[in-house]
Amino acid sequence: MTYDLVVIGGGPAGAAGALTAARAGLRVALVDSAARLGGQYFRHSAEPKTAPGLERFLRQARALGDRADLLLRHQVWNVSRDPGGDLIVHCLTRDPGASERPVVIRARRLLIATGAYDRPLPFPGWDLPGVLTAGGAQALLKGNGVVAGRRIVISGTGPFLLPVATGLAGAGARVLGVFEANGGLGLARHPLLALGKAGEAAGYAATLARHRVPYHPRQAVVAAHGEREVEAVTVARLDKDWNVLATRVVECDTLATGYGFVPQIELGTQLGCATRQDADGSPVLTVDDAQRTTVPGVWAAGEPTGVGGWRLSELEGRIAGRTIAAERSSTGEVPAVLLRRRERWRAFGVALQRAYPVRPGWQGWLRADTLVCRCEEVPLARVREAQELGATDARSIKLLARPGMGWCQGRICGYAVSCLAGEPPQPPRRPIAQPVTLGALAGTEPDDHSAH
Repeated sequence: MTYDLVVIGGGPAGAAGALTAARAGLRVALVDSAARLGGQYFRHSAEPKTAPGLERFLRQARALGDRADLLLRHQVWNVSRDPGGDLIVHCLTRDPGASERPVVIRARRLLIATGAYDRPLPFPGWDLPGVLTAGGAQALLKGNGVVAGRRIVISGTGPFLLPVATGLAGAGARVLGVFEANGGLGLARHPLLALGKAGEAAGYAATLARHRVPYHPRQAVVAAHGEREVEAVTVARLDKDWNVLATRVVECDTLATGYGFVPQIELGTQLGCATRQDADGSPVLTVDDAQRTTVPGVWAAGEPTGVGGWRLSELEGRIAGRTIAAERSSTGEVPAVLLRRRERWRAFGVALQRAYPVRPGWQGWLRADTLVCRCEEVPLARVREAQELGATDARSIKLLARPGMGWCQGRICGYAVSCLAGEPPQPPRRPIAQPVTLGALAGTEPDDHSAH
């Protein structure tokens, strides 16, 4: 059996796209590596917590469970096309207590809704235990009810720091401060765009005040200290380009950092989908007004087409689902109201990225022995040596100094290496989109969802 549509990603975009197409009569499978739908933003425990949009998403998830095949705990590592034109989705899955096994899913159409992940920046001590991304701290809390530490510092840029701080403070952690590297005005230059978020922002501000969590604009953590784990951090007061003006030390046992998000577009680039630069320079998949990529039969929605929040992701998923169903039946159009809402939230996403950019001054926080690539333990000095030997771009630095050749294949260090090379991040070209073991790939009898 070949599905009419396979959706990769169970967040707001994927769930909305899958449900819209399934309601139109398409045979749909939704594939996600997690045990529950929700993605990173709507990650939740078995007992739902209050979060903007969560109850709405859970209603969609329940409806989807009755209309589509949900293939959870399935990690997609490659997508290809067979000679007949069908799309072949290669996954690995693991039953509780069993080893990984390969799974193959066949589809006529594909919707890529793989979301994004935290963008970290290197600094001295970022490899110490107790230093994690803001998204990692939130995932521990939302998914497992685990508070990352007792005395927590949160640093980086962007409004995502606020829900992380309020969530941890509400769970009993002592949040010592939120350190925002950019100014505190945020979207003040775009009051009409910010209006829709005013109530949400006010709620975060009230929660921070109730838990006595200070918010410090134009400050950031530039180093972490400790023998075996983080024991303190150096907080710097910054100028507008993030150059250090003054420093002080704050004792803590946990540091959560976040500098925006990196869209996951590996599956799209595997298929040859064209890319463009997002407002922050990140490569994202190019789509038309119907969310079609440049490859026939492949759509994309959510962060892979540009970071803009869960509302934009859901709208793009709905539009993709409608256009996929309309293409199959050769009838129907996307309501103009959905297109107008999408443009409004796209404008908000662009304004947000421009209001909270990553400034070049962070490179001045580094020392010669600061690890740029943690997987291969490549320090800044080795990157500079590669440049002295003639490396002029991130790829040549990778070949000479090995950053990005470890387990994560550049997902963590790729942005930093591109910045150090003086070029925008390049689209990933990986035949394997997620880390998989050779043992798992060696299976000779994969489950084939195209055959049942």
